[in-house]
Formats: sequence, structure tokens, C-alpha cells
Amino acid sequence: AEQVVESQTRHFTYYKDNKVIVKTHTMASPVELLSLSNPVFKSFTFWVGVLVIKMLLMSLLTAIQRFKTKTFANPEDLMSPKLKVKFDDPNVERVRRAHRNDLENILPFFAIGLLYVLTDPAAFLAINLFRAVGIARIVHTLVYAVVVVPQPSRALAFFVALGATVYMALQVIASAAF
Repeated sequence: AEQVVESQTRHFTYYKDNKVIVKTHTMASPVELLSLSNPVFKSFTFWVGVLVIKMLLMSLLTAIQRFKTKTFANPEDLMSPKLKVKFDDPNVERVRRAHRNDLENILPFFAIGLLYVLTDPAAFLAINLFRAVGIARIVHTLVYAVVVVPQPSRALAFFVALGATVYMALQVIASAAF
């Protein structure tokens, strides 16, 4: 069976040496863009997978901290009648805050990253933006919840990922608006 793929053509006009230059760029179809043969989508898919595993591991890290400190939030989880329900262990709360920060930042990246792929960005830039977000979020967790490192390490990791995600969001908005 023959597959029909529609493409969108964009014309870019600019001036050089008092001459009008018109360049044409043919955008790939969504089917082509959302294919693993597209290096941008392939990279996005890879980093989404890495970050999903990273967020799942945060639950395990929370459990490890709870067992280490014998800090349990539910009576049925207490391992001994001598233990009491506790909500305020600083080590457990640190991991929980890091996990919450992941949810607040990685989930928007998943949505905006997918929309960014649909804008047919330059592969080099897009792949490096995805890498920046992925690596920055991993570093953020390491310096916040695993081996606590003083600021500005956590802030730098946070702002690298935030900056890349905001840049992609602005590109999506610009692409949709014009």
C-alpha cells in the first residue's frame, strides 16, 4: 500500500546586499517527525526513558531513607511496636522534595519536548537541549538527595534544565504563532 505523506513548505525572506533572498524549507510531516528514524525524536525518546527510570528510582531512594532512619508515615509500615509514625525526618524529606521537584520540572519537559520535536528543529540543537535537560536533572538529584553538595550546584543544575525547557517552549510558541 502506498503511504501519502504531506509536507508543509515555509518560505523565509531576508535581505543581503540590497537583494531579496527567498529560501524554502519543507517541513516533514508529523509521521516523519515522530519516527525513530528522526534523530531528534530518537534522542527525545531516549532521554524520556532515562528520566522516567530516574523518577521511578526516586521512590526507591525514599524507601531506602525511610528504612535507614526508621521513619514511616503509616502505622502499618512500622516494623516494631516501639516505633512511632514520623513525618519530619530531614533525610526523608530531602529526597521527597527532590522527587517533587522532578515532577514539577520533568513532566513539563516531556510535554514541551514532544511539541518541540514537531517544530522540526535543527538536530544538533535539539539533541543537545534534550541532553542538557536529562543530565542536569540527574545532577540535580545527585547534589540534592544523594551526596548533598552546597549551593550553587543544585541551582545551576536546576537552571540548566529550566533554561533548556523554556527555550523549547518559546520555540513551540513561535512556531505555532507564525
